[in-house]
Amino acid sequence: MRYGQPELLFNKIGMHDLMYRQEQAATGAPAGINDNILLNTPTEDLVEELAEKYRLNVPVLDRSNAEAEHSEGPIEVYDYFSRDYGGSDARRTVQGSIVELTVPYTGDRGLFDVQPTTFDSGPPRAQIDGNHVVVRHSDRELKPEEANRALNGILDDIERYLTWQRATAEPFNERIKVRLREAIEARKVKVLKDRNSVANLGFKLKGRADAPKTYVAPVVRKKIVPTTPKPAAQATFKPEPMLDDQTYSEILKIIENMTLVMERSPSAFESMGEEDLRQHFLVQLNGQFEGAASGETFNFIGKTDILIRVEGRNIFIAECKFWSGPKAFTETIDQLLGYLSWRDTKAAVIIFSRNKDFSSVLKGIQETTDAHPHKKRGPTKDGDTRLRYIFGNPADHNREIFLTILAFNVPST
Repeated sequence: MRYGQPELLFNKIGMHDLMYRQEQAATGAPAGINDNILLNTPTEDLVEELAEKYRLNVPVLDRSNAEAEHSEGPIEVYDYFSRDYGGSDARRTVQGSIVELTVPYTGDRGLFDVQPTTFDSGPPRAQIDGNHVVVRHSDRELKPEEANRALNGILDDIERYLTWQRATAEPFNERIKVRLREAIEARKVKVLKDRNSVANLGFKLKGRADAPKTYVAPVVRKKIVPTTPKPAAQATFKPEPMLDDQTYSEILKIIENMTLVMERSPSAFESMGEEDLRQHFLVQLNGQFEGAASGETFNFIGKTDILIRVEGRNIFIAECKFWSGPKAFTETIDQLLGYLSWRDTKAAVIIFSRNKDFSSVLKGIQETTDAHPHKKRGPTKDGDTRLRYIFGNPADHNREIFLTILAFNVPST
């Protein structure tokens, strides 16, 4: 017998008490973050990091990799004929057969001590040894079928308690993200107020008073890592202006609506290449917003297809490409990320497809984007053919890029 005696599980602390303590600790954690780290790190990255630390990670047994060990040793047995005249039970120690089953598990060891909100009067017994659960069956002699039934019965009881825990822990883990997000944002507001600054000043493009309303879109607001490196504490936060979400959505909607025209009138566009198609978007963008949109404009380390500049500031960058497979699409994303300077945070890739199987193209786009090493979160599906992602800037993953993939079927007549 290699392990200690089995102990009673799930009986030391109640689930409600644990959740209260965990939530109090989590919501107080943002107060201990260095101010500059707090302001330089995206809120969602902080949420994910702290949520992982304070979540309730209910253990999962890996019964498929359980290992059994048989040994002989002293065991306690009940001997009916050895009872005393007072009728008390007679127990004595004899040499017997012991089977220990060692089951790996993942999750928090401490939750084996927590009583779920649903429980019964007979919690299971087992030995928790590191990242293994050890259950034991003993008898005067080895009876394989009986031992197998007894050991699996104990594991079934443990699984039942873990299932009861999971029913409470999963909603808690989602709720803790909301509470963390609120606490982090509140702390950021306080720090910025103390510094008399405003973060992420939104540049909202001014619409033309005489613009036709064909492409005016409603406001679309959409809200899923590896832990990113934190900026040095001495790196002072500097608020930067950026294109606001509403205008970003309106620009995307203008592009989307222009492509719907192409889809409905394919004969007018089937002979056009990427450059010619891009010009149609530029006309519409300039027709809707005051400012300048230009093609093939030099930006940072390369040239891009569509760039909107306000007061000398690049606030929107996009690439237009025909779909030619996952490899070329990955290169397009890499090309766009290479064009972006540290200050550019709103971007799009516009993909045109003349393939007959457009559904296959959409699948390839999502699979390829999901596999990109700089993808942090997403996609948020703003439509059947529009996917919005959060990417990390290759030079600084704490600097987030809103990257929208718009895919359009431009059929040949």
